[in-house]
Amino acid sequence: MIDSPHPAPRRDVAAVREAGRTTVLVIGGGINGISAFRDLALQGVDVVLVERGDFASGASAASSHMIHGGIRYLENGEFRLVRESVQERNGLLRIAPHYVKPLETTIPIYSTLSGILSAPLRFLSHRSGKPRERGAALIKIGLTLYDTFSRDGGSVPRHRFLGRRRSLAELPALDPDVKYTATYYDASMHDPERLALDVLLDGLSAHPGARALNYVEAVARDDDGVTVRDLETGEAFTIAADVVVNASGPWTDLTNEALGEKTRFMGGTKGSHIVLDHPELLEATKGREIFFEHSDGRIVLIYPLKGRVLVGTTDIDADPREPALCTEEEIDYFFELIHHVFPDIAVERAQIVYRFSGIRPLPRHEDTAPGFVSRDYRIEVDRTARAPLVSLVGGKWTTFRALGASLSDAVLGLIGRSRTVSTSGVPIGGGRDFPRTPSDRKAWIDANLPGANARAERLLTRYGTRAADVWDFIRQGEDAPLAGGDVSTRELEWMAREEFVVHLDDVVLRRTSIAFTGAADAEVLEELADALAPLLDWDRARRDAEVEAARTLLNERHGLAIPDRSRH
Repeated sequence: MIDSPHPAPRRDVAAVREAGRTTVLVIGGGINGISAFRDLALQGVDVVLVERGDFASGASAASSHMIHGGIRYLENGEFRLVRESVQERNGLLRIAPHYVKPLETTIPIYSTLSGILSAPLRFLSHRSGKPRERGAALIKIGLTLYDTFSRDGGSVPRHRFLGRRRSLAELPALDPDVKYTATYYDASMHDPERLALDVLLDGLSAHPGARALNYVEAVARDDDGVTVRDLETGEAFTIAADVVVNASGPWTDLTNEALGEKTRFMGGTKGSHIVLDHPELLEATKGREIFFEHSDGRIVLIYPLKGRVLVGTTDIDADPREPALCTEEEIDYFFELIHHVFPDIAVERAQIVYRFSGIRPLPRHEDTAPGFVSRDYRIEVDRTARAPLVSLVGGKWTTFRALGASLSDAVLGLIGRSRTVSTSGVPIGGGRDFPRTPSDRKAWIDANLPGANARAERLLTRYGTRAADVWDFIRQGEDAPLAGGDVSTRELEWMAREEFVVHLDDVVLRRTSIAFTGAADAEVLEELADALAPLLDWDRARRDAEVEAARTLLNERHGLAIPDRSRH
C-alpha cells in the first residue's frame, strides 16, 4: 500500500494547531490563494492555507471552464491584462495539458460596420448605455490585435473570417441570417476544481512547512495572530504569522471585517450557467464554442463539454452575503440566446441537468457597467498591524499562475526574502510528461496503467499522469464500481486519503464530474455515502446527514430534484 504523506486531512489541522505559528497564513482556498500557496512553498517558505469550505468550492467552482486571453478586454483598453492572459493561456496549454486544451471559438456576426462609431465612446466612458452590436469590421480589428498578443510562436492558429455561405456549410444549424463568422482559438479547462487540486498538491509536496486546511474558517485577529475555527469540530485556535494574505475572492471585504479591518475593495457580479443534456445542440456546435454578444450587450457562450452543452453567462451585481443562484429568469435568458443562434433547435427545462452560479471577484465599480469592470487584479498591503495584511483584489482563472507569483513576490518583500524558483514553465501535477499524441497516449497507458483496460482513458483524463499512482493504489486491493462506473471503491479511498475529502459533496461536485454531467441521483448519493462512511469514520447518523446535506445542496443551489429517500 502506498504510504501517503497526507493520509487523513484532519491530521493536518491537528499539526497546525499544535505548531501555532507559520511564516505566512493564506486565507482563501480558491485558485488564486492556492496559486500563491504553491509559489510560496516552492520558495521554501512555511505557509498555511485555510479555506472555510472545500478547496475551489466558491468562485473558482463557478467559472465558464475557459482559459482565455479576453478579447473583449481590448475594448476596455486593458492591454496589459490581455497580453498577460494570452501568455498564461499559452503557458497553461504546455504545463497543464491534462486539463487545458485548445478550444476553437466561433463568433456569429450580423452586420458589417455596426459599432465602429460607438466603440470609442464605450472605450472612453465605460458607462452603461444602449448596446451597439459589434459588426465584422470592429471584430476584425479586435481579432487582428488579439493575434498580435496571442501568437507566441504559433501556439494557436490565427483567426479566420467566413461569409454566410461557408459559415452555414461549416455550422448548418446556425441562424441563416448570419452575415459572417469569425473563428479563433482560446482554451478550454475541463476540470477546474481538479486543476486547482493539482496546484495545491504541488505546493504540499514542494515544502514540508506547507499545510492546507479545508473547512477551517478565519474568524478574528489580534496581536497573537489569526483565530480560526475548525468547522468540523467547532474547535477554535490561533495561528501566528509574519504576514497574513487575504485571498478570499468576492468575500475579501467580509474577511477583512472579521479580521478587524474595514475595506471597500470588492464589487463582484453574479455569473450563472446551465448544463444541458441535448444531443442535437451538442451536434450543432461541431465541437466549437459559440461566443457572441447578445442584444443587451452581454457576452454569452454555448460550449460543448463532457458530452453536454454549457450555456452562460450573466453579469449581474450581487451581494456576497447571499448565496448565488441561477434564477428562472436567467434560464429564460439562456433559452432566448440559444434560439437567437440556433433558431430551429428547441430547448426545454427538462434538458437541464445542472445549473450553477457564482460571484466574480471584481473590484468595486460604482456606476461602471458590469461588462466594463476590470478583470485585472491588484494587491493592497496594510502595514498597521504587527503582521501586515495583504489583500488580493480581482483576479481570474486564466492568470492564476502569474497572479500567484505577483502575490508571492509581495509577501517575499515583506518577510525580507528573495525568489529562488520561478513557476513559469513548470508543469502542474498530472501535466508532467503528459502524452500529447494518440500514439504517445497509448504507449503511456500501456506502460503505466497495465490492466486498466476501459478505465485507462477515464483515469488519465481525471488525473493526468498522476493516474499511474492512482492505478497502482487501486490494484493493491479489492475494487468495485460505483456511480455507474464513474468511480470505484478503491479510487474513492484514494480520494479520501490523498485529496482532502471531508464531505460527500466534495466527491460529487469537485473530485468527479458526477453532478456536472447530471449523474447525481438519490441512488448514487446513497451508494457513495455507504462507500465513504468506513473511510471517514462516519456512523449511521453522520452518513445519513451527509446524504441529506448533499441532496439539499444539489436541489437548492444546482436545480436538481432529488427526492428524500429516507421518507419512503
